[in-house]
Amino acid sequence: MDVFENISEQAEAKRLLRAALADEGPAHAYLFHGPPGVGKRAAAVAFAGALIGDRGRVERGSHPDLYVVEPVGDQIRIDDIRELRRDLHMRPFEADRRVYLVYAAETMNEDAADALLKDLEEPPPYAVIVLVADDLGPLPETIRSRCQLVSFTRLSERAIREEIDARAPGLEPDEAASLARLASGRLDRAARLLDPDSARRREALLEVARSVYAEAEFEPGEAAQRILDGAKECGAEAKRKAEEGLELLDLPTREAEQRVRRAARGAEREELLASLEELASWYRDLVVVAVGAEGAVVHADRRGLLAQDATTERLAGAERACELVRETWRAFEEFNLSPPLALEALFVKLRRELGAYVPSLT
Repeated sequence: MDVFENISEQAEAKRLLRAALADEGPAHAYLFHGPPGVGKRAAAVAFAGALIGDRGRVERGSHPDLYVVEPVGDQIRIDDIRELRRDLHMRPFEADRRVYLVYAAETMNEDAADALLKDLEEPPPYAVIVLVADDLGPLPETIRSRCQLVSFTRLSERAIREEIDARAPGLEPDEAASLARLASGRLDRAARLLDPDSARRREALLEVARSVYAEAEFEPGEAAQRILDGAKECGAEAKRKAEEGLELLDLPTREAEQRVRRAARGAEREELLASLEELASWYRDLVVVAVGAEGAVVHADRRGLLAQDATTERLAGAERACELVRETWRAFEEFNLSPPLALEALFVKLRRELGAYVPSLT
Protein backbone atom coordinates (compact mmCIF):
# COMPACT_ATOMS: atom_id res chain seq x y z
CA MET A 1 0.00 0.00 0.00
CA ASP A 2 1.24 3.48 -0.86
CA VAL A 3 1.53 5.37 2.42
CA PHE A 4 0.85 8.63 0.57
CA GLU A 5 -2.30 7.45 -1.23
CA ASN A 6 -4.49 9.91 0.70
CA ILE A 7 -2.31 12.91 -0.17
CA SER A 8 -3.71 14.78 -3.18
CA GLU A 9 -1.25 15.54 -6.01
CA GLN A 10 2.19 16.75 -4.75
CA ALA A 11 3.96 14.34 -7.12
CA GLU A 12 7.48 15.69 -6.55
CA ALA A 13 7.16 15.74 -2.75
CA LYS A 14 5.86 12.17 -2.76
CA ARG A 15 8.66 11.06 -5.11
CA LEU A 16 11.30 12.37 -2.71
CA LEU A 17 9.66 10.79 0.31
CA ARG A 18 9.11 7.42 -1.37
CA ALA A 19 12.81 7.38 -2.29
CA ALA A 20 13.70 8.07 1.33
CA LEU A 21 11.57 5.10 2.41
CA ALA A 22 13.10 2.82 -0.21
CA ASP A 23 16.71 2.30 -1.16
CA GLU A 24 18.15 5.68 -0.28
CA GLY A 25 17.11 5.71 3.36
CA PRO A 26 15.99 8.87 5.15
CA ALA A 27 18.05 11.99 5.66
CA HIS A 28 18.47 13.18 9.24
CA ALA A 29 16.23 16.24 8.78
CA TYR A 30 13.50 17.39 6.40
CA LEU A 31 11.72 20.68 5.91
CA PHE A 32 8.24 20.39 4.42
CA HIS A 33 7.21 23.83 3.18
CA GLY A 34 4.37 25.35 1.20
CA PRO A 35 0.99 27.05 1.61
CA PRO A 36 -1.41 26.00 4.38
CA GLY A 37 -3.98 23.34 3.61
CA VAL A 38 -2.15 21.49 0.83
CA GLY A 39 -1.26 18.26 2.66
CA LYS A 40 2.05 18.99 4.42
CA ARG A 41 0.88 17.84 7.85
CA ALA A 42 -0.82 14.72 6.52
CA ALA A 43 2.31 13.86 4.54
CA ALA A 44 4.49 14.37 7.62
CA VAL A 45 2.33 11.99 9.65
CA ALA A 46 2.29 9.41 6.84
CA PHE A 47 6.09 9.69 6.51
CA ALA A 48 6.57 9.30 10.27
CA GLY A 49 4.24 6.30 10.32
CA ALA A 50 6.25 4.60 7.56
CA LEU A 51 9.59 5.37 9.24
CA ILE A 52 8.42 4.04 12.59
CA GLY A 53 6.47 1.15 11.07
CA ASP A 54 3.19 1.69 12.91
CA ARG A 55 0.90 3.92 10.89
CA GLY A 56 -2.12 3.56 13.17
CA ARG A 57 -0.47 4.62 16.43
CA VAL A 58 1.44 7.41 14.73
CA GLU A 59 -1.80 8.80 13.26
CA ARG A 60 -3.35 8.67 16.74
CA GLY A 61 -0.26 10.35 18.21
CA SER A 62 0.23 7.51 20.69
CA HIS A 63 3.47 5.87 19.55
CA PRO A 64 6.33 6.24 22.08
CA ASP A 65 8.87 6.89 19.32
CA LEU A 66 6.96 9.87 17.93
CA TYR A 67 7.64 13.32 19.40
CA VAL A 68 5.54 16.32 18.34
CA VAL A 69 6.24 20.02 18.89
CA GLU A 70 3.68 22.74 18.20
CA PRO A 71 3.63 26.42 19.14
CA VAL A 72 2.21 27.40 22.50
CA GLY A 73 0.82 30.87 21.97
CA ASP A 74 2.41 32.51 18.94
CA GLN A 75 5.85 30.93 19.07
CA ILE A 76 7.88 27.80 19.54
CA ARG A 77 10.15 28.86 22.38
CA ILE A 78 13.54 27.68 23.53
CA ASP A 79 12.09 25.61 26.38
CA ASP A 80 10.12 23.56 23.84
CA ILE A 81 13.29 22.87 21.86
CA ARG A 82 15.29 22.09 25.01
CA GLU A 83 12.74 19.41 25.88
CA LEU A 84 13.00 18.02 22.35
CA ARG A 85 16.80 17.96 22.63
CA ARG A 86 16.65 16.04 25.91
CA ASP A 87 14.35 13.49 24.28
CA LEU A 88 16.48 13.35 21.16
CA HIS A 89 19.26 11.58 23.02
CA MET A 90 17.01 8.78 24.25
CA ARG A 91 17.21 5.65 22.14
CA PRO A 92 14.03 4.33 20.47
CA PHE A 93 11.62 2.47 22.72
CA GLU A 94 10.11 0.10 20.16
CA ALA A 95 11.03 1.07 16.59
CA ASP A 96 14.38 1.40 14.87
CA ARG A 97 13.95 5.17 14.71
CA ARG A 98 12.53 8.07 16.63
CA VAL A 99 10.74 10.73 14.58
CA TYR A 100 10.36 14.37 15.64
CA LEU A 101 7.62 16.44 14.00
CA VAL A 102 7.90 20.20 14.48
CA TYR A 103 4.75 21.90 13.19
CA ALA A 104 4.65 25.62 12.36
CA ALA A 105 8.44 25.59 12.43
CA GLU A 106 8.52 29.16 11.11
CA THR A 107 7.24 30.31 14.52
CA MET A 108 10.47 29.31 16.30
CA ASN A 109 11.96 32.34 17.94
CA GLU A 110 15.65 33.08 17.47
CA ASP A 111 16.77 31.26 20.63
CA ALA A 112 14.73 28.18 19.76
CA ALA A 113 16.13 28.06 16.23
CA ASP A 114 19.68 28.40 17.53
CA ALA A 115 19.11 25.57 20.00
CA LEU A 116 17.69 23.25 17.35
CA LEU A 117 20.54 24.03 14.97
CA LYS A 118 23.02 22.22 17.19
CA ASP A 119 21.17 18.93 16.79
CA LEU A 120 20.47 19.44 13.11
CA GLU A 121 24.25 19.55 12.64
CA GLU A 122 24.97 16.29 14.52
CA PRO A 123 21.78 14.33 15.20
CA PRO A 124 21.82 10.80 16.63
CA PRO A 125 21.77 8.19 13.84
CA TYR A 126 18.32 6.87 14.82
CA ALA A 127 16.60 10.29 14.77
CA VAL A 128 14.67 11.86 11.89
CA ILE A 129 13.52 15.46 12.39
CA VAL A 130 10.71 16.77 10.19
CA LEU A 131 10.00 20.49 10.25
CA VAL A 132 6.70 21.64 8.74
CA ALA A 133 6.38 25.31 7.75
CA ASP A 134 3.91 27.45 5.83
CA ASP A 135 6.59 30.04 5.13
CA LEU A 136 10.34 29.60 4.66
CA GLY A 137 11.06 33.31 5.11
CA PRO A 138 11.25 33.46 8.92
CA LEU A 139 13.49 30.38 9.18
CA PRO A 140 17.23 31.10 9.34
CA GLU A 141 19.29 29.97 6.38
CA THR A 142 21.36 27.86 8.78
CA ILE A 143 18.24 25.80 9.55
CA ARG A 144 17.14 25.52 5.93
CA SER A 145 20.58 24.47 4.68
CA ARG A 146 20.74 21.54 7.10
CA CYS A 147 17.42 20.03 6.01
CA GLN A 148 16.30 18.32 2.86
CA LEU A 149 13.68 20.66 1.45
CA VAL A 150 10.38 19.10 0.39
CA SER A 151 8.20 21.59 -1.43
CA PHE A 152 4.39 21.45 -1.45
CA THR A 153 2.32 23.53 -3.87
CA ARG A 154 -1.27 24.68 -4.10
CA LEU A 155 -3.55 21.96 -5.41
CA SER A 156 -5.19 22.12 -8.81
CA GLU A 157 -8.76 23.31 -9.18
CA ARG A 158 -9.63 19.78 -10.28
CA ALA A 159 -8.37 18.25 -7.02
CA ILE A 160 -10.27 20.80 -4.95
CA ARG A 161 -13.41 20.25 -7.03
CA GLU A 162 -13.18 16.48 -6.44
CA GLU A 163 -12.97 17.08 -2.69
CA ILE A 164 -15.95 19.44 -2.77
CA ASP A 165 -17.99 16.99 -4.85
CA ALA A 166 -17.18 14.21 -2.39
CA ARG A 167 -18.14 16.27 0.65
CA ALA A 168 -21.17 18.03 -0.81
CA PRO A 169 -22.53 16.03 -3.77
CA GLY A 170 -25.77 18.02 -3.83
CA LEU A 171 -24.23 21.37 -4.78
CA GLU A 172 -25.17 23.00 -8.05
CA PRO A 173 -22.30 22.78 -10.58
CA ASP A 174 -21.79 26.56 -10.72
CA GLU A 175 -21.65 26.82 -6.93
CA ALA A 176 -19.19 23.93 -6.67
CA ALA A 177 -17.04 25.54 -9.38
CA SER A 178 -17.07 28.87 -7.53
CA LEU A 179 -16.07 27.29 -4.22
CA ALA A 180 -13.28 25.32 -5.90
CA ARG A 181 -11.83 28.52 -7.33
CA LEU A 182 -12.30 30.47 -4.10
CA ALA A 183 -10.45 27.76 -2.17
CA SER A 184 -7.27 28.83 -4.02
CA GLY A 185 -5.75 25.37 -4.05
CA ARG A 186 -6.25 24.72 -0.32
CA LEU A 187 -8.23 21.83 1.11
CA ASP A 188 -8.68 23.52 4.48
CA ARG A 189 -10.28 26.52 2.83
CA ALA A 190 -12.52 24.30 0.71
CA ALA A 191 -13.77 22.56 3.85
CA ARG A 192 -14.48 25.88 5.51
CA LEU A 193 -16.34 27.23 2.48
CA LEU A 194 -18.73 24.26 2.67
CA ASP A 195 -19.79 25.18 6.19
CA PRO A 196 -23.25 26.86 6.28
CA ASP A 197 -21.90 29.73 8.38
CA SER A 198 -19.22 30.31 5.75
CA ALA A 199 -21.89 30.48 3.05
CA ARG A 200 -23.69 33.16 5.07
CA ARG A 201 -20.46 35.13 5.55
CA ARG A 202 -19.74 34.86 1.84
CA GLU A 203 -23.16 36.29 1.03
CA ALA A 204 -22.48 39.23 3.36
CA LEU A 205 -19.03 39.77 1.85
CA LEU A 206 -20.39 39.97 -1.68
CA GLU A 207 -23.02 42.44 -0.52
CA VAL A 208 -20.20 44.58 0.84
CA ALA A 209 -18.22 44.22 -2.40
CA ARG A 210 -21.17 45.48 -4.44
CA SER A 211 -22.22 48.16 -1.98
CA VAL A 212 -18.99 50.04 -2.75
CA TYR A 213 -20.42 51.02 -6.13
CA ALA A 214 -24.13 50.30 -5.70
CA GLU A 215 -25.15 52.19 -2.57
CA ALA A 216 -25.67 55.95 -2.56
CA GLU A 217 -25.04 56.15 1.19
CA PHE A 218 -22.05 53.81 1.33
CA GLU A 219 -20.12 54.01 4.63
CA PRO A 220 -16.52 52.71 4.58
CA GLY A 221 -16.50 52.17 8.34
CA GLU A 222 -19.62 50.02 8.23
CA ALA A 223 -18.24 47.96 5.35
CA ALA A 224 -15.01 47.39 7.27
CA GLN A 225 -16.97 46.35 10.35
CA ARG A 226 -18.93 43.71 8.44
CA ILE A 227 -15.66 42.13 7.32
CA LEU A 228 -14.30 42.27 10.87
CA ASP A 229 -17.50 40.76 12.29
CA GLY A 230 -17.08 37.74 10.02
CA ALA A 231 -13.47 37.30 11.13
CA LYS A 232 -14.41 37.61 14.81
CA GLU A 233 -17.14 35.03 14.35
CA CYS A 234 -14.54 32.59 13.02
CA GLY A 235 -12.25 33.41 15.93
CA ALA A 236 -15.01 32.72 18.44
CA GLU A 237 -15.78 29.36 16.83
CA ALA A 238 -12.08 28.40 16.83
CA LYS A 239 -11.85 29.39 20.49
CA ARG A 240 -14.83 27.20 21.35
CA LYS A 241 -13.31 24.20 19.55
CA ALA A 242 -9.93 24.76 21.18
CA GLU A 243 -11.51 24.88 24.62
CA GLU A 244 -13.36 21.64 23.91
CA GLY A 245 -10.10 20.02 22.81
CA LEU A 246 -8.37 21.07 26.02
CA GLU A 247 -10.78 18.99 28.04
CA LEU A 248 -8.86 15.91 26.88
CA LEU A 249 -5.46 17.35 27.82
CA ASP A 250 -3.86 17.98 31.16
CA LEU A 251 -2.12 21.29 30.53
CA PRO A 252 -1.00 24.08 32.84
CA THR A 253 -3.48 26.96 32.89
CA ARG A 254 -1.10 29.37 31.15
CA GLU A 255 -0.35 26.96 28.32
CA ALA A 256 -4.03 26.16 27.85
CA GLU A 257 -4.93 29.86 27.66
CA GLN A 258 -2.16 30.48 25.13
CA ARG A 259 -3.39 27.67 22.91
CA VAL A 260 -6.91 29.01 22.95
CA ARG A 261 -5.77 32.56 22.15
CA ARG A 262 -3.56 31.33 19.33
CA ALA A 263 -6.39 29.33 17.80
CA ALA A 264 -8.74 32.31 17.94
CA ARG A 265 -6.21 34.78 16.54
CA GLY A 266 -5.18 32.38 13.79
CA ALA A 267 -8.78 31.80 12.70
CA GLU A 268 -9.52 35.54 12.67
CA ARG A 269 -6.44 36.26 10.61
CA GLU A 270 -7.15 33.45 8.15
CA GLU A 271 -10.75 34.59 7.64
CA LEU A 272 -9.64 38.18 7.13
CA LEU A 273 -7.09 37.19 4.49
CA ALA A 274 -9.61 34.89 2.79
CA SER A 275 -12.17 37.71 2.76
CA LEU A 276 -9.70 40.04 1.08
CA GLU A 277 -8.89 37.40 -1.52
CA GLU A 278 -12.57 37.00 -2.34
CA LEU A 279 -13.08 40.75 -2.43
CA ALA A 280 -10.25 41.04 -4.94
CA SER A 281 -11.68 38.19 -6.99
CA TRP A 282 -15.06 39.96 -7.22
CA TYR A 283 -13.51 43.08 -8.73
CA ARG A 284 -11.36 40.89 -10.98
CA ASP A 285 -14.55 39.18 -12.18
CA LEU A 286 -16.02 42.57 -13.09
CA VAL A 287 -13.04 43.06 -15.37
CA VAL A 288 -13.24 39.54 -16.80
CA VAL A 289 -16.94 39.86 -17.65
CA ALA A 290 -16.56 43.39 -19.01
CA VAL A 291 -14.02 42.18 -21.57
CA GLY A 292 -16.12 39.17 -22.56
CA ALA A 293 -14.22 36.37 -20.83
CA GLU A 294 -17.10 35.01 -18.73
CA GLY A 295 -15.65 31.50 -18.70
CA ALA A 296 -12.81 32.65 -16.44
CA VAL A 297 -14.95 34.08 -13.64
CA VAL A 298 -14.35 32.90 -10.09
CA HIS A 299 -17.91 33.58 -8.94
CA ALA A 300 -19.57 31.35 -11.51
CA ASP A 301 -22.70 31.15 -9.37
CA ARG A 302 -23.12 34.93 -9.57
CA ARG A 303 -22.90 35.38 -13.34
CA GLY A 304 -26.20 37.26 -13.44
CA LEU A 305 -25.03 39.91 -10.97
CA LEU A 306 -21.67 40.18 -12.67
CA ALA A 307 -23.31 40.70 -16.05
CA GLN A 308 -25.40 43.47 -14.50
CA ASP A 309 -22.47 45.18 -12.77
CA ALA A 310 -19.61 44.72 -15.25
CA THR A 311 -20.00 47.80 -17.40
CA THR A 312 -17.26 49.15 -19.64
CA GLU A 313 -17.46 52.43 -17.69
CA ARG A 314 -16.51 50.52 -14.55
CA LEU A 315 -13.68 48.55 -16.14
CA ALA A 316 -10.73 50.80 -15.23
CA GLY A 317 -12.00 51.36 -11.68
CA ALA A 318 -12.48 47.61 -11.16
CA GLU A 319 -8.90 46.94 -12.28
CA ARG A 320 -7.58 49.49 -9.79
CA ALA A 321 -9.92 48.21 -7.05
CA CYS A 322 -8.61 44.67 -7.50
CA GLU A 323 -5.03 45.85 -7.11
CA LEU A 324 -5.89 47.97 -4.05
CA VAL A 325 -7.35 44.93 -2.30
CA ARG A 326 -4.33 42.83 -3.20
CA GLU A 327 -2.01 45.51 -1.84
CA THR A 328 -3.93 45.48 1.43
CA TRP A 329 -3.74 41.67 1.54
CA ARG A 330 0.02 41.81 1.06
CA ALA A 331 0.33 44.45 3.78
CA PHE A 332 -1.59 42.26 6.24
CA GLU A 333 0.73 39.37 5.38
CA GLU A 334 3.91 41.38 5.90
CA PHE A 335 3.10 43.94 8.58
CA ASN A 336 1.26 44.15 11.87
CA LEU A 337 -1.56 46.40 10.65
CA SER A 338 -4.59 47.49 12.64
CA PRO A 339 -7.44 45.68 10.82
CA PRO A 340 -10.16 48.29 11.52
CA LEU A 341 -8.04 51.21 10.29
CA ALA A 342 -6.57 49.35 7.32
CA LEU A 343 -9.94 48.07 6.13
CA GLU A 344 -11.67 51.41 6.49
CA ALA A 345 -8.85 53.08 4.54
CA LEU A 346 -9.22 50.39 1.86
CA PHE A 347 -12.96 50.99 1.47
CA VAL A 348 -12.41 54.73 1.21
CA LYS A 349 -10.08 54.08 -1.74
CA LEU A 350 -12.43 51.54 -3.30
CA ARG A 351 -15.30 54.00 -3.16
CA ARG A 352 -13.12 56.58 -4.87
CA GLU A 353 -12.44 54.15 -7.73
CA LEU A 354 -15.90 52.59 -8.03
CA GLY A 355 -18.25 55.21 -6.68
CA ALA A 356 -20.68 55.44 -9.60
CA TYR A 357 -24.17 54.80 -8.24
CA VAL A 358 -26.62 52.26 -9.63
CA PRO A 359 -30.19 51.99 -8.32
CA SER A 360 -30.15 48.81 -6.20
CA LEU A 361 -28.37 45.63 -5.21
CA THR A 362 -31.04 43.37 -6.69
